[in-house]
Amino acid sequence: MGDRHTWTAAPAAAEHARSVLAAAWSCAVTAEGGREEFVGAHTVAADGRVLLHVPEDSALIAAAICAPRGEPSAILEFADVAPVPVRNRIRGRLWLSGWFVPDDGKLAFRPSRIVLRRPSGTVVVGLDDFACAQVDPLATAEAQLLTHLADAHPDAVERLTRLVEPDSLHGAVRVRPLAVDRHGLTLRIERARGNGDVRLPFHAPADDVSQLTERMHVLLTQASSAAACPRALQRQRTDGDG
Repeated sequence: MGDRHTWTAAPAAAEHARSVLAAAWSCAVTAEGGREEFVGAHTVAADGRVLLHVPEDSALIAAAICAPRGEPSAILEFADVAPVPVRNRIRGRLWLSGWFVPDDGKLAFRPSRIVLRRPSGTVVVGLDDFACAQVDPLATAEAQLLTHLADAHPDAVERLTRLVEPDSLHGAVRVRPLAVDRHGLTLRIERARGNGDVRLPFHAPADDVSQLTERMHVLLTQASSAAACPRALQRQRTDGDG
């Protein structure tokens, strides 16, 4: 395939963490008094601080008031869930440990440690890096983009497998789009036993949906000139989601 791609970067850990935080709809909070799940209750400030809107009778409010100032007293957990149905849909997890401070009817969370677990491994994210990192411009649109690709264009997904090394497709029974960011598209290759992920980097980063469309067009053009798709993957056109 030669030098088909000239852009091979992937999101830095801090950027990835901020993107997980921006796209997450729910979070779990562990603090003195137990663990609570919150759905649609958090917002994120420009510097990455989490602002949590909780009921007046939540035990978190009392815990925030009584906790020693500046000492870690709570852990927030966010799951990075693939929007397209695949095996093992949890793509990663983000943990923030720190403390809450009451803030105008909300709880503002001040992190003291940030840990990101992703397929490439677990990494501690620097607090300054996290505060300064930019959210991936496609993060909040990713779910819609991937579900549209999977549901409306399964033929395009099949064609993209022509860019995958044959060894990675050995035993494959289904390929689905797993993730997309400004740097590239990731495919989930499901086999009879187990699964694996393959990343297709863009030739240049995409800063908005229109640029993403162009980057995808380039990949598909490259795929059209590649070797024919393995016959086993033709099943995707008729198998559906399974």
